[in-house]
Amino acid sequence: MKTGADPERARAASLRVLRALRIAGHETYFAGGCVRDLLLGTMPSDFDVATAARPEEVEALFERTEPVGRQFGVILVIEDGWPVEVATFRTEGAYTDGRRPDDVTYTRDPTEDVQRRDFTINGLLLDPDTDEVRDRVGGREDIEARRIRAIGDPTRRFAEDRLRMLRAVRFAAVLDFEIEAGTASAIEAQAEQIAAVSGERIRDELLRMLVTRGAARGVRLMHDLGLLGVLLPEVQAMAGVPQPEEYHPEGDVLEHTLQTLAALETPSPALALGALLHDLGKPQTFEVRDRIRFHGHDRRGAELAEQVVARLKLSRAEAGRVVTLVREHMRIADAPMMRRSTLRRLLAEPHFEELLLLHRADCLASHGRLDCYEFCRRAQAELDQEPAMPPPLLRGGDLIALGLAPGPLFGEILRQLQDARLEGAVSTREQALDWVRANYFDQLPKS
Repeated sequence: MKTGADPERARAASLRVLRALRIAGHETYFAGGCVRDLLLGTMPSDFDVATAARPEEVEALFERTEPVGRQFGVILVIEDGWPVEVATFRTEGAYTDGRRPDDVTYTRDPTEDVQRRDFTINGLLLDPDTDEVRDRVGGREDIEARRIRAIGDPTRRFAEDRLRMLRAVRFAAVLDFEIEAGTASAIEAQAEQIAAVSGERIRDELLRMLVTRGAARGVRLMHDLGLLGVLLPEVQAMAGVPQPEEYHPEGDVLEHTLQTLAALETPSPALALGALLHDLGKPQTFEVRDRIRFHGHDRRGAELAEQVVARLKLSRAEAGRVVTLVREHMRIADAPMMRRSTLRRLLAEPHFEELLLLHRADCLASHGRLDCYEFCRRAQAELDQEPAMPPPLLRGGDLIALGLAPGPLFGEILRQLQDARLEGAVSTREQALDWVRANYFDQLPKS
């Protein structure tokens, strides 16, 4: 099965499936996003196949299939270990649940099929043998005009599947297209209704946008069209919150956040979402003393981030990474003042690289100074030249052997001892034992 992006293999497998369907007498094309990407000069990572063959005919023709969406005419064909999505030409009934059609009707007419799709740029069909593009919705013109436009009535398209409103924003952001006026107006009019979409679907669409170079523009479009306040009211609350100009000449907290996103380079989903949420606590901690301050905004932001990631149904591991980035995004600024042991522990933390990249983007989006970032990079290089961390000089059993009773402070003693070792205060087992006797023996209960 597919394990990663392999455009050439995807195209070869899809082409074999398409030609097999044609040989069997079924009108068949490449359809949707892959055609759009090819016209834009980008090699798609997936090639969807649209065909007049009914699902049972597709299943009969190929040795390995999976009925991933059979009730909607979609069969997954496994060709040489590669999954190819094959969809039967269809028209659709009402969308009572605002996500899926209540019923579908198969058709032999590909023109009827494209009329049900979301946007004109995704309503194109390609004959790969002749390179002829079939366009019945004006998709080629919209690609040339760099425009996102709903097929038919945009109000109806969004009522069918409310997630399409966020998809329009993602396409505009990723492709650097404009959303056509009528389509944008329909999004604004129905923005509140996107609250009915599941957290999982919102998460997937949002993260696909945030990891791209168009992330900042996408969030700005969500704000302008009314989607941001519905989906991420905590982020919307940053709009209009002022910051001290000497540190943040870029503007309010939301503007700073957008510029932080723009400063990231190929971020992971956790890093991108962490960047979007990193100043979430500022609106609630805003105060004016000698100047504007946001005391404790990192801690408050982490509390709010926990609510956001729960709403988006992130996995426990991913949620933990995002919340950690929000809670600790100020730590890098303290790195030059840290004791050597504290710095070394920071550099060894599993989330350190993402934390450092967030700090870099945060600085580039504000005052522009990267001295703390560069200090950490130098410290990393120096650490790489040092021997690996040696095993601890003492363990809990050694403390018990000294006559100390086990307790919650054992962990703190061993951590402080490791710090002393990194600082050069102790280097042997005997010195470690003497260090414990000198610093803790009189403070702990004896066994």
